[in-house]
Amino acid sequence: MTAAAVPSVASLVQSVDWLAIAPPTIAAVVALVVLVADLFLGERRKALLGWVSVAGLAAAALALLPLLDGDRSTFCLKTLKGEQAACSYTADHFTLVIQFLVLAGALLTALLSITGIKDAKNTPRALPEGEFWFLLLSSAAGAALLPASRDLATLVVALEVASLPAFALVGIKRDDRRSSEAALKFFLSSVTATAVTLLGVSFVYATTGTLHLTRIATALTHVDGQFHTLAQAGVVLTLVGFAFKTAAAPFHFWVPDTYVGAPLPVAAYLSVIGKAVGFSGIILVTVVAFPSYADVWGPALAVLAALTMTVGNVAALRQQATRAYSAVRLLAWSSVGQAGYLLVPIAAAAYSKDADKAIGSTVAYALMYAAVNLGAFAVAALVARTKPLNRISDYRGLYRSRPLAALVLGFFLLCLAGLPPGIIGLFAKVTVFSAAVDAGLGWLAVVMAVNVVIALYYYLQWTATLFRSAEGEQAVQRIPAPLTAAIGLTAVIGVALSGAPQMVLRFASTGLF
Repeated sequence: MTAAAVPSVASLVQSVDWLAIAPPTIAAVVALVVLVADLFLGERRKALLGWVSVAGLAAAALALLPLLDGDRSTFCLKTLKGEQAACSYTADHFTLVIQFLVLAGALLTALLSITGIKDAKNTPRALPEGEFWFLLLSSAAGAALLPASRDLATLVVALEVASLPAFALVGIKRDDRRSSEAALKFFLSSVTATAVTLLGVSFVYATTGTLHLTRIATALTHVDGQFHTLAQAGVVLTLVGFAFKTAAAPFHFWVPDTYVGAPLPVAAYLSVIGKAVGFSGIILVTVVAFPSYADVWGPALAVLAALTMTVGNVAALRQQATRAYSAVRLLAWSSVGQAGYLLVPIAAAAYSKDADKAIGSTVAYALMYAAVNLGAFAVAALVARTKPLNRISDYRGLYRSRPLAALVLGFFLLCLAGLPPGIIGLFAKVTVFSAAVDAGLGWLAVVMAVNVVIALYYYLQWTATLFRSAEGEQAVQRIPAPLTAAIGLTAVIGVALSGAPQMVLRFASTGLF
């Protein structure tokens, strides 16, 4: 071995910053612990697995606190002089905000799931507890890894680690044809989107010779003319998989059937954490890796945003109150419409001089949406305990039988609609609207305004149903503590955010990258 070769060999030996990777690592380790423990616990003690999962997710979220001091990176390439060149994992402000959203959302999903699993026990709808908690924690670990990923290989791996367990969670209800069909549709469409994304990644690698996002951004500024079209195709195709995860039209067709077929806590998880994964990926590949191709992805995302919000809101408007699972279907189509609003600031970042501010609007909106949408699903889970068909008409008279639950759900729906007293919802929509106007996307702001008016109808119609007189006696059951905690936490967060909306935007947009 020559002397000149020694430094390059030494540069391959890296020290791992365990503190930086602690949040996703804790979730992954707890997933393995739960899987092994399931082999040795009797049926009566398997309820402990749920509380171990909750504790693990709480520990993973608390592991974010030591990272607030400053940016940390690991798994880095180094030059021969030992200088840091590019990293595959970075815990910056953007990473911490999204990881908090993911882990807090997974924690609330776990609280909902404890009640759902207990209610289904000793019935034909019983869920395998060990497998359920392992899959949920594994998916959460992948979702927490994705916002920290700073190369395309790690991004795709994180995306699949978050997605593959989700397929199994959707189809985990044994002997349920609807659940199996939903899982199959979700799986096949997701695999197709991933294949297209990998094709795009290969195109990007062929034109730049690297997978690290920062290096791609530099290399794309001086792509040889004969590879320009290949680079453009790579940029567009790479976005497809992430657009699928956000349920952006026309990649949204799996959403309603998947939400209806999945256990209700899993539908809640997909509506929030699934979107966080998709939007994190889109933000990273566009703003960090492809800024020089903003003229390609900017217009594409703007059209995608307009199409998504229109398709989602019009479909939600057509839901019939007496149709089985119409409440879940409305929330599913509503989530598609909300995805359109979330895409607006990302599209605006292509035209804005301050991309951080535009992206901050998306992150702030995502935080609001996560809290109130999980809360709406939590109340839906409460109603489903006595009305398993979960029709919108089943919510009639909820205020009389459960006044607090009705008030909380009404508050969540008004937040999603952007009406007082849901101030955080109004503030989030105004912030997104301003991002479009500031970027010169007046036509997109008009489309958004029209869609907000369309959405007002079905949100207010459902809210009004809560306070109408019920037909017949309403069955009232004691609310389990985990479900009460989930509803209470989301309500407190929603009210707190409405009291200080500006703080959310400041937290979401300060020094993202």
